[in-house]
Amino acid sequence: MRNKRVLVTGATGHIGNVLVRKLLQRGAHVRALILPGEDTISLADLDVEFVEGDVLDLPRLLEVFEGMEIVYHLAGVISILPGDDPFVWRVNVEGTRNVLAAARRAGVKRLVYTSSIHALKRVPHGTVIDESVPFDPDNPYGVYDRSKAVASLEVLRAAQEGLDAVIVCPTGVIGPYDYRRSEMGEVIRGALRNTPQLYVNGAYDFVDVRDVAEGLILAAERGRRGESYILSGQRISVRYLLETVREITGLRFPTVRIPTSLARFLTRFTPAYYRWTGKTPRFTPYSLEVLESNSLISHAKATRELGYRPRALFESLSDTVRWFLEAGRMITHRAIPSPR
Repeated sequence: MRNKRVLVTGATGHIGNVLVRKLLQRGAHVRALILPGEDTISLADLDVEFVEGDVLDLPRLLEVFEGMEIVYHLAGVISILPGDDPFVWRVNVEGTRNVLAAARRAGVKRLVYTSSIHALKRVPHGTVIDESVPFDPDNPYGVYDRSKAVASLEVLRAAQEGLDAVIVCPTGVIGPYDYRRSEMGEVIRGALRNTPQLYVNGAYDFVDVRDVAEGLILAAERGRRGESYILSGQRISVRYLLETVREITGLRFPTVRIPTSLARFLTRFTPAYYRWTGKTPRFTPYSLEVLESNSLISHAKATRELGYRPRALFESLSDTVRWFLEAGRMITHRAIPSPR
């Protein structure tokens, strides 16, 4: 990776800023695509070339991609609210099409697209989720899932037509450098306030952001064109997460389990509340569905072909708690689209 000219879209996001740090450590020249006026605190003091642009602006992308050897496309919009959202679709689908077009015209040697485990078809409990599970453009669970699935299929089509592109699908991302306050980051921050924490029964697969960033680099170096790789970690329950934070910190905050039936009833009203208040959504029908869904997820292919080896989540949670305690006061929150 030394002396490679690398472009990262969505560079200020959670995965993006950690990826940039790892690329710089390897000696790459990193160009970061940022939105005009975007907060770049997550990349402060890093030797990065900032260029303003938007994935919806193809002429600008053609300029930005000029001379780049590797492109990591992470820019996107996450939404866990029900209903259609044209903006989510435009950025995640049309934006990815623009990125692919710009990569072809610029002669990019390799493109790595960050999709999502949620882009895959939901399968019954007990079924191992691996790369044989197809992307589902008709996913009924939300516009985010559908948009990431369609975008992933666009990347696969481009690879079939000759673009050297690979896809990675992370699971639930946690870890330090969480400047934009991810959903699980907010759960951990809430616990650090030593106040009662509400939770519902359920579990999911969570992975350290540093391992995802490492997996992205491995995909660029070793991934096969037109292949996708799941970057998963460890399946844990929300209750275990809270108990682990309590163990790490020594805090004695109480936890209160909300019955699933009550949680389902409450999620009828929470989307309207989040839209009315403008607060970041956390507890919605989508988030409840995710915790109840099958999360038996395998990263065997990424381990076998890329050398991907995620760390234990206890280490991830310990480092995340430490980071929030030491650097959390610097975090800013702005109502702008958040790259993943």
